[in-house]
Amino acid sequence: MQQLSRPARRAVLVVHVAVSVSWLGLALGLLTLGITGYTTGSPEMTTVAYRAMKIFGDWLVLPIAFGSLVSGLVLSLGTAWGLARHRWVIVKFWLTLVTVLLSVFSLRPGINRLAAEAAAGTPAPDISLVVAPAVATVTYLFVTAISVLKPWGPTARGSRLREAQSAEARAGRARRSGIKGAGVR
Repeated sequence: MQQLSRPARRAVLVVHVAVSVSWLGLALGLLTLGITGYTTGSPEMTTVAYRAMKIFGDWLVLPIAFGSLVSGLVLSLGTAWGLARHRWVIVKFWLTLVTVLLSVFSLRPGINRLAAEAAAGTPAPDISLVVAPAVATVTYLFVTAISVLKPWGPTARGSRLREAQSAEARAGRARRSGIKGAGVR
């Protein structure tokens, strides 16, 4: 993929940060509602909590999850960070992909099931709607931390690409300065 222009990169970065932070906030909101539904002694409060979770699940979970995944892919493929040049980018990509899949195939069906039970008048507290958002929250905090700290260095591919770029830059400087054979190993 061609490198993004600076304005495009900045725009995609703003979208990615906004959507990713929204995903973290959504997970915290779902965790709060899940804890409320699980711990309250009131069937009415459990019903309200699970029905609110359904609204978030129906309207926000998938668009935010896919928005984070797609904007992250565009950034990684359209910038020098690349998708496979740095270990932290690879870890972030796989964690995001796994959480998107878990949101689609586990979280939303669980929310829908409990919201249906609550709407039928038989709300049953379920620990799974505490555990899933808790794990998601911890995952998103970890992904945020590695996005800021950028640990672990480049991959083997990233090291090779960096060395090749350095060699090209040295050769270009040597050509411009008129030194023959400089910068070539």
